[in-house]
Amino acid sequence: MSDRLTPREILEKLVGFPTVSRDTNLPLVDWVEEYLATHGITAHRWTDPDQPHKAALFAHVGPWEEGAVVLSGHTDVVPVDGQPWTSDPFTLTERDGKLFGRGTTDMKGYDALSIWALVEAQARGVARPLQLALSFDEEVGCTGAPPMIRAMQPVLPKGSAVIVGEPSTMHAVTGHKGGQGYWIDVWGFEVHSSIMHTGVNAIMEAAKIIDWANAVNDEERARRPSDVAAIFDPPWTTLHCGLIEGGTAANITAKHCRFDLGFRAVPDADMDGWRAMIRDKIAEVEAGMKAVHPEARIDVDARFAVPGLKPEENGAAEALARALTGDNATHVVSYGTEAGQFQEAGYSAVVCGPGDIAQAHQPDEFITLAQFAEGQDFMARLVARLQQEA
Repeated sequence: MSDRLTPREILEKLVGFPTVSRDTNLPLVDWVEEYLATHGITAHRWTDPDQPHKAALFAHVGPWEEGAVVLSGHTDVVPVDGQPWTSDPFTLTERDGKLFGRGTTDMKGYDALSIWALVEAQARGVARPLQLALSFDEEVGCTGAPPMIRAMQPVLPKGSAVIVGEPSTMHAVTGHKGGQGYWIDVWGFEVHSSIMHTGVNAIMEAAKIIDWANAVNDEERARRPSDVAAIFDPPWTTLHCGLIEGGTAANITAKHCRFDLGFRAVPDADMDGWRAMIRDKIAEVEAGMKAVHPEARIDVDARFAVPGLKPEENGAAEALARALTGDNATHVVSYGTEAGQFQEAGYSAVVCGPGDIAQAHQPDEFITLAQFAEGQDFMARLVARLQQEA
């Protein structure tokens, strides 16, 4: 049996793996699996058959029975390309009371604390089991968590409370928005711009959909929010386009335009209704294009779908997080996590992790030493509680 690493030593290891979503996470998974094995913990992995360079990892310690607390995190990070870092993003660096490195806040800091807690629980013995779940591709739409959740259930006894460690400054977050993202490819018909009425300009047709999204946002903003929506900021479902490209030349009607469109929905929104509304608008624009030229079309590729986290009545995960943090205030966030996906699979779920979401994805991403220490205290209290619970 090897020495037990400190949370900071584990974080240093994790940050050193450049697990950008477009790349492999297997070296990190290999290291975690080997480290757990040296402490007598058997880890299981689920490898994505469509991306064999990526895998999820999950493990269980304590009595082989249902009712575990599940510590859930993701292993992937966003790119650092073009960001003005002042230190190596894949080397943990301390300065001014902060630990810098890609993923320190989002969310390798929590991953490190979870791995530490699992090993501590194994070493001390617990009356109630503890599980670890590390997914991939969270940063591209939480697409790696659902197959991991499905893979866990026939292998491990089902847990009863999931703590997702996205950065919440260690507050108990009981609700978040869900959403859907699309790539939309508009295919027009090229002609000289002097006779543009005989062609189909893909960019200008795409603009109709984007301008419609602006109008929908205005309508949603003006609508009186439901009781559930009212606790969010903003208290409505939003449509957003963040990327667009297309065209050949200034004097040619654009043959192709590609843009992303997505919505972030409050938890009580009709997700199917939003999907139908978007597709109806796209069909309307496409029909107008085809009336000019039959070859024109719009292709829609659904990139991801993330369910919202709905506040639970007497939720086991919420009660546990509040007991461990002493936080009894109401907290919700507008970003998405795998908490809603665990909830859909029948788990009670809450979001509670160290660090501030404002630091996520930023150059010189950091977690403060104080937040990291608070996260370790949380895990220590959790392990102590599990030693006493049956």
